[in-house]
Amino acid sequence: MDAITATLDPRTRAGWLLLGFALGGFFDGIVLHQILQWHHLLSGVADPVGSDLRFQIMADGLFHLFMYVLAVAGTVLLVAARAAGARPGTTTEILRLAFAGFGVWHVVDAVVFHWLLDLHRIKMNSDLPLAWDIAWLVIFGIVPLVLVLVLPNRGGPARGASAALTSIVLLAGLAAGAGPFFNGAANSIIVFRAGMEPAAMMRAVEVADAHLKWVDASGTIWAVDRVSWRGLVALHARGALVVSTTPVIAGCLAWTDAAGVSSSSSQQRGTPARL
Repeated sequence: MDAITATLDPRTRAGWLLLGFALGGFFDGIVLHQILQWHHLLSGVADPVGSDLRFQIMADGLFHLFMYVLAVAGTVLLVAARAAGARPGTTTEILRLAFAGFGVWHVVDAVVFHWLLDLHRIKMNSDLPLAWDIAWLVIFGIVPLVLVLVLPNRGGPARGASAALTSIVLLAGLAAGAGPFFNGAANSIIVFRAGMEPAAMMRAVEVADAHLKWVDASGTIWAVDRVSWRGLVALHARGALVVSTTPVIAGCLAWTDAAGVSSSSSQQRGTPARL
């Protein structure tokens, strides 16, 4: 960051860095946990925790809550700096700080969560997990940090900073969302409300025009075949809490053991594959 950025109020610098860091966490959680469904936060943890889908979803929620707290803290710092009459910063300064936070998140995620703690990898079912880790780190970690160094200096007001950040994240999300076209899984995982009658759950699956593959021991987690957009709506309307699927390509948890699921008999109860 240049000398101009260094003259900003410390609260302004910290606020934009925190927002960029939180945005990196949100981006990973939304794209990797929910859209691509390549892993959960703790999908590398050993069983029985590693195969507990409800626990994994809760851990993802707590992760997003923590990112939300960081985003709120960054916003509070920016508001406090503005109220004190501090200079708000130019578009370039804001983008540099936000890119720095975004890139630092991905460096921390790769080094700490992937390699030191082994909580998860970018693509859990890959034969080359390190290659995916490095590729994601370069694209979403190193490149933003390089942009911090090469962005041209512009001294005008920060009118376009929010629009620029939003556009960049949207385009990155759309690009990452193309990932399901490369997934081989063709099953969807449905988590129904606790206490639902088996007949009601079966009726929801039938209305969604899906075919049952297996049901876990609790009776509330079902694996079915392809779910359309209409089926996705129908399942949620009839009591599904989570439908882990990407209807565009009929994918699901891409890191689930699809072969194991496929080999199960049509209506077999048992322990689900690695969730």
